[in-house]
Amino acid sequence: MMCAIEASKRGRRVLLLDHATKLGSKILISGGGRCNFTNTGISPERYVSQNPHFCRSALSRYTAADFITLVEKHGIAYHEKKLGQLFCDLSARFILEMLVKECTNAGVHFQLNTKVLSLSKTDRKFHIKTNNGDYVSDSLVIATGGLSIPKIGATGFGYEIARQFGLEITPIAPALDGFIFDKKLLQDLEGLAGVSLDVIITCHKTSFRENILFTHQGLSGPAALQASLYWGKGDSITVNLVPDTDIQSWFVEKKESGTRSEIKNLLLEFFPKSFSERFCQIYLTADGPLNQMSRKVIEDFTQHLISWKILPVGTVGFGKAEVTRGGVSTEELSSKTMESKKVPGLYFIGEVVDVTGWLGGYNFQWAWSSGWVAGQYV
Repeated sequence: MMCAIEASKRGRRVLLLDHATKLGSKILISGGGRCNFTNTGISPERYVSQNPHFCRSALSRYTAADFITLVEKHGIAYHEKKLGQLFCDLSARFILEMLVKECTNAGVHFQLNTKVLSLSKTDRKFHIKTNNGDYVSDSLVIATGGLSIPKIGATGFGYEIARQFGLEITPIAPALDGFIFDKKLLQDLEGLAGVSLDVIITCHKTSFRENILFTHQGLSGPAALQASLYWGKGDSITVNLVPDTDIQSWFVEKKESGTRSEIKNLLLEFFPKSFSERFCQIYLTADGPLNQMSRKVIEDFTQHLISWKILPVGTVGFGKAEVTRGGVSTEELSSKTMESKKVPGLYFIGEVVDVTGWLGGYNFQWAWSSGWVAGQYV
């Protein structure tokens, strides 16, 4: 819709085809129904791609501030929740209605419930056959998203079109989704589903300070979802469970003061009882009060608290993943226009491209920015 708005403003005749029966399903379910529509901390460093510099051009030409101006123009109330994340005060529906209104005012035509049956290019024209008629166009924009959340209509259609025209697709994986643990670790952590902790989680030297949430399958919560963007099969993640405390010195001080409390009880200052007891059962190698513990036992246990290494066996998958990592290779596209280098007039924007942002409004901003850029040239 962002691309359609901009192209139509330039006097282009624009038809927006969608196989869905309703517009904007992903907008409507995002942010718990309030749409985390952008982030004040947008920067290229917070996106993952085989070419980390590709997104820089679009993000600098249509910024978070530009989209906020559009939101304010339509009188949509919003707020910052945390970490620069901007949400509608009331409903994601207002963002969708804003985009539809902008499209309508610009003269964009919508055609829903339309399935593309075949697509080809001859004589510098694109020929699109659908269940609702055939069309010919000078330009074609693929804005079909990735594989994430198929229950709202996500498909691999965009990748199929790219391959049809000989474009490379980088490896695709679900991202911004929860981790799955092996059977043994799940047994060790039995009873912790629903426990949430404020931690620092690290994967491949990239760290996030937010909450994790234990589940019946493994680990979720914002910090885990962020780490999943950098995770691959066989990778471990590392969790600092006490990010604000020099826990080694804290234990030594308690020991030297002669405390007779057990470690599992002392840790109630940081964790719920269920987690404290379970973690001590797994990693504490001696019983008894702290003042009777050896320095070696305390040091070893402390290492688990500040650098808990976990080896997930997988992630939850495309069914619940926020986004799809990977996609149409950025080597195939112009960062200035989003146009294919091999196929003049063919554009790819948004999630279908190998640009994936952090959790927190980054992927919506990429959609707005890449759509805006393509709309200036299509």
